[in-house]
Amino acid sequence: QVHLVEFGGGLVQTGGSLRLTCAPTGGIFSTPAMAWFRQAPGKEREFVAALEWSSGVSIYGDSVKGRFTVSRGNAKNAVSLQMNSLRPEDTAEYYCAAGRFGSDTGFYMHWGHGTQVTVSS
Repeated sequence: QVHLVEFGGGLVQTGGSLRLTCAPTGGIFSTPAMAWFRQAPGKEREFVAALEWSSGVSIYGDSVKGRFTVSRGNAKNAVSLQMNSLRPEDTAEYYCAAGRFGSDTGFYMHWGHGTQVTVSS
């Protein structure tokens, strides 16, 4: 069975950077897109970024535009999220997802278990 696994979370100071990577294990996905979402305690899951494989087009949530970049990872079907100028409000569990291109959680049928990102002030 194919699973998505996220890597790269951790603790960073305000203004710092982190790079998250997501890769499938046990096989590959043939979905049109992969995306990143995040969820802070007591809040709904929030769209962060998505990448469409065929066109290379990427979209971003308003709160991360200009600071985060989604790109293809080094491994097949892997995707990375470069996060710069991090803020305390970026603190959340970050999830990778595979599915149809868009910003709605309902577009994605495969999800990773998440990786924690904590930004200290």
